[in-house]
Amino acid sequence: MYGDEATIRRILTELGDTWAVVGLSSNRNRAAYGVAQVLQRFGKRVVPVHPKAETVHGEQGYASLADIPFEVDVVDVFVNSELAGAVAEEAVSKGAKAVWFQLDVVDEAAWERTRAAGVDMVMDRCPAVEIPRLS
Repeated sequence: MYGDEATIRRILTELGDTWAVVGLSSNRNRAAYGVAQVLQRFGKRVVPVHPKAETVHGEQGYASLADIPFEVDVVDVFVNSELAGAVAEEAVSKGAKAVWFQLDVVDEAAWERTRAAGVDMVMDRCPAVEIPRLS
């Protein structure tokens, strides 16, 4: 289990409401699209991060985390496990307070590095499943 209940609650309720969602595009058939909608319903600002830099759910998209001209609180990662570690490192460099790897996104080395950097992390979980449970 990569993320205890206290960490999940802290990320979802205390660390801030600006979530960069890496892998979010306008493709309604992708999980990121629906998860971003749920996050918005619970008051989160969702910032799309995708090479196409599309506007999604009314928010301007960016090609990378580095391109976002403001602080982000949480980086939610919807990329393959092989690519996720680099995204976690970029999130730490950007100053994110937390990194969240979606279901089936697992990189144990990234988990160790991110937590060692003092950044909260959850891995192989979905915030759209977790956040309604907190209400």
